[in-house]
Amino acid sequence: MPTLRELQERRAFECRLTPDRALETLDAAEEFLRERGVLTLMATSSLPSLFGACHEEPYQEGGRGFGAWPRTKYPWGVFLGGRNDTYATKLHRGKTLFLSREVAALADPICRAEIARMESADPGWARLLRHLNNSGPSLLEDLQRELELKPRELKALRAPLERCGAVVARPVVVPPHQHTSELARWDHVFTSPTRDVADLAGLVVAGVRAAVVVRENEPRKWFSWTWRWDDELVERLVAEGRLAQPEEGWLWAP
Repeated sequence: MPTLRELQERRAFECRLTPDRALETLDAAEEFLRERGVLTLMATSSLPSLFGACHEEPYQEGGRGFGAWPRTKYPWGVFLGGRNDTYATKLHRGKTLFLSREVAALADPICRAEIARMESADPGWARLLRHLNNSGPSLLEDLQRELELKPRELKALRAPLERCGAVVARPVVVPPHQHTSELARWDHVFTSPTRDVADLAGLVVAGVRAAVVVRENEPRKWFSWTWRWDDELVERLVAEGRLAQPEEGWLWAP
């Protein structure tokens, strides 16, 4: 088993934590996602980060929100999610989480289960989900008109649906230059069911593998589905050999 120091050095290289490993092109960013399987937008955890790997000064020095995005590479946060076999979700507790197709396949049964759960939990969520099921991917403006919702009302409905993976949003530009979003149900975006069992374990292993090495208490903070977390999950994954502990309190995926 590699030592913790060796894993941390490997993490610095593979997660592009140093300026000499900075992403230079959007194609390189797409390859980075395929290699790691999981990327956050901002560097908010040990999971590898798209903007963190850019190593570019922020758009606004000391800025927050959009001001903290890279000065010239900020559009990558939109463009990457529009590429083939990449999925931009809000599964990082409401923050952007990019998934490769392989990792999206692990999330697929959970997201499908969340569609059913959210549809039965609230009539407003059910109405939006059923409308999207009938109409397919829809622009925000069309949904507001067809469902007779104000922008704030639609935002309040879509946010929890995106957070749990039932719905996915995709930025689009409507001619001539209007920026908006298109909403779609997860099962209309990832169209081939992969498994029958909604299991968080595979995603946890994928996240640890993406980050190379992490603190033991961190994985439970990565995904929105806190109600699906099992306090014995990490212990079980270590016992099964799917995760290992280079030192007490640390995890890596052999």
